[in-house]
Amino acid sequence: MTGTRIRVRHLGLVDYEPTWRDMQSFTDRRDATTADEIWFLQHPPVFTLGMKGGREHLLAPREIPVVEIDRGGQVTYHGPGQLVVYPLLDLERGHIGVRQLVCALEKSVIELAAAWGIEAYGRRDAPGVYVGESKLASVGLRIRRGCSYHGLALNVDLDLEPFSRINPCGYRDLAVTRLADLGVAASVDETAERLQEHLLRELAGVRRGPRAAGTV
Repeated sequence: MTGTRIRVRHLGLVDYEPTWRDMQSFTDRRDATTADEIWFLQHPPVFTLGMKGGREHLLAPREIPVVEIDRGGQVTYHGPGQLVVYPLLDLERGHIGVRQLVCALEKSVIELAAAWGIEAYGRRDAPGVYVGESKLASVGLRIRRGCSYHGLALNVDLDLEPFSRINPCGYRDLAVTRLADLGVAASVDETAERLQEHLLRELAGVRRGPRAAGTV
């Protein structure tokens, strides 16, 4: 739909399950005139298990809650210091393919990393963004009624210990990294502002008719 705006929301630290339910509700309520939204936020510690996720990949969650959710992919961890990005987009209206959206999310992180002198890359066989053999960002989406929710998790300066309690994304011994360990001293808020610019530019390349985003 030509001229449709993208509304950007910065939500701060918010609990996982209510936010997930809000994404579902937004997707179910929206119609052809509803503006797309992108949510930038952080979550308290939580493991999330995708629809086809195997509980054998939960090695020792202990005190951290596990939430079984409706995205693709296996198990991952969210916690303070990790930037989470949820693109709530009408893919049919924007003529965006799922693979195009995945690539836009990955490329936005790759470009952000490059601006800090970090060489990162995506993998077709295992969605996400990697530096060397270590995973920097994870991608997991759900498409319902032609619209997307869930999205991207970028490790900025979070405690990585909980990743040792799972097989991240279903891969045994997968190394995980964060921007802080790659020489980046930016806060989560600063990272969000910079990533927002890259992501909106990437989406503009695949989405028909987007205009400048409004931010709240």
